[in-house]
Amino acid sequence: MSQTQVEIPTPDGAARAFIFKPDEGEGPWPAVIFYMDAPAIRPALFEMAERLAGYGYYVLLPDMFWRIGPYEPIDLKSIRDDAQRREVFGPLMASTDPEKSMRDTAAFLDFLSAQPEVRGHKVGVTGYCMGGGMALRAAGTFPERIVASASFHGGNLATDAETSPHLLAPKIKAKVLVAGADEDRSFDEAQAERLGKALQDARLDAEVVIYRGAKHGYAPPDMAAYDREASERHWREMTALFAQTLS
Repeated sequence: MSQTQVEIPTPDGAARAFIFKPDEGEGPWPAVIFYMDAPAIRPALFEMAERLAGYGYYVLLPDMFWRIGPYEPIDLKSIRDDAQRREVFGPLMASTDPEKSMRDTAAFLDFLSAQPEVRGHKVGVTGYCMGGGMALRAAGTFPERIVASASFHGGNLATDAETSPHLLAPKIKAKVLVAGADEDRSFDEAQAERLGKALQDARLDAEVVIYRGAKHGYAPPDMAAYDREASERHWREMTALFAQTLS
């Protein structure tokens, strides 16, 4: 699988990102932006981006924590309690926010438009954990570009915050898939109902589901909560979404 690291110019500096392309052919291919989860750039995400590219997509995996500078991949097994988790993830999470992530996304879309190996201007997005919120936010911020938005075990998707992604539902034009995790404090039944209603009121082609028995972090293979059945379900549903919207 072809993997290339690039630096994408943004209003705030050069963002590190990784490109994955199918093994066969020279393109052009439809593009997908892959928004990472909080544990950041690491081999498991490369594995997932490679697999997605293998379905026939030009995949852009940006490092949403690029502002903090170079960092070593996080060893998830070494984190033993909440205090250590805050120590590791706190500085990384503080380096971005909804406004910054959408400024970055505008730059990512400009980058994709300039690539001869990318077909057309329609783009799909998928995101995990914090990236799930970014995927929804991107669909509402760039409705003319984003035609498919998938969020998996995303957190804080429909809260009382002024920046809650569900508030952008009236602006979204994409087909939306949100697959939450069971017993997930960051996206509970109340949030799922609120998000579902917002998407329904906006008359979107959207689905909000909870993967019963799966925990937050079910998709990436290196997570303690990895659930093979739920992860494979996410692959089937995500690739079906992209096949319907990007083909």
